[in-house]
Amino acid sequence: MNAETADAVGTAAGTVGMDPVRIVLAGAWISLMLIYLLGDVLRIFSGDATPGRIDGTAATSGMWLSAALIMLVPIAMILVSLLTPAEPLRWITVAVSAALVVFNAFALPYPGLYDNVLLIVSFGVNGVLIWQALAWRPAGA
Repeated sequence: MNAETADAVGTAAGTVGMDPVRIVLAGAWISLMLIYLLGDVLRIFSGDATPGRIDGTAATSGMWLSAALIMLVPIAMILVSLLTPAEPLRWITVAVSAALVVFNAFALPYPGLYDNVLLIVSFGVNGVLIWQALAWRPAGA
């Protein structure tokens, strides 16, 4: 690993490994994505979702594209957490996590208790993401 790459991922040149906070952030984004997917799967199996409809409205291709882009956010953030330099990553994490909380808060309440509980859990994961990003003191910073 050269010094430039080492600086980008927050490790010292010539060392092996990665800043553990990056791993925690990536793991939290994976957890958040799985919570969202679990809610979607349970909504299908519980009968709370109607195929081809979003919130009772016939879904358009634009609506499906929007849903796909929203679900891509935590997936993209896994890579961002591992590849972005520390200082921008801190603020990207805070901004994206806070935006997801606000976005999901507008969806409450859902008809199913399971969905509401999963969203509250996701708010907790977003809180962990924000806390870890703000408390992070990367090596060499």
